[in-house]
Amino acid sequence: MKKSFTLLELILMIVLLGFLYTSFIPKVKVSKIDDLTNRLVLYLKQTRYQSLINDKFSNSDNLWHKKRWTLKFFRCRETIGGIYYVIYSDKNASGHPGIDDSLKDSLTLKNIYSTNSCTENIKNSKYVLISQNFNIRTVNISCNETSSLGQLSFGSDGKIYSKLSANENDSISYEIINNCKIELSDIFNEKRTIQLESKTGYVYKE
Repeated sequence: MKKSFTLLELILMIVLLGFLYTSFIPKVKVSKIDDLTNRLVLYLKQTRYQSLINDKFSNSDNLWHKKRWTLKFFRCRETIGGIYYVIYSDKNASGHPGIDDSLKDSLTLKNIYSTNSCTENIKNSKYVLISQNFNIRTVNISCNETSSLGQLSFGSDGKIYSKLSANENDSISYEIINNCKIELSDIFNEKRTIQLESKTGYVYKE
């Protein structure tokens, strides 16, 4: 009697098991708000690492602190509605980041940037348009000290700042002392939270 499988039979068995697995095992689908949360965690980490290797301190520039690498949330134009974000270093300290100031996504090599027109184009990452692509309704940052939706800036020492002061003497006064939360809410009332630890700069999904 036959006591062993031939190579062809083993191959057919593996193919059959693979077919059964892909056909009948339920697939876990990541929701849009979870997708955004995961991306923001990665982008915040990328922003922090960029700050660690790209020190903006300068004895000859009184506004050097305005050039810290920053993730900032904005509202789209009123006629469009929605929310987007930009990751940038304001090279000219103008307070109005342009596409040349923005960080590139390390995977897609697209700019993590948009204008308030909130329209997609081939240069910019579509993932920054969080209302259009992720159904986000609100963003709340617990440590926000700006008149905008909020921003987070990282220093070369790993510290986090809630605001880029216009006053050189206040450049360290907006350092985040307590842990900070970014709370996301979508049109389906789903909510997610990202935590930032003030002492270490560690970022994670709650």
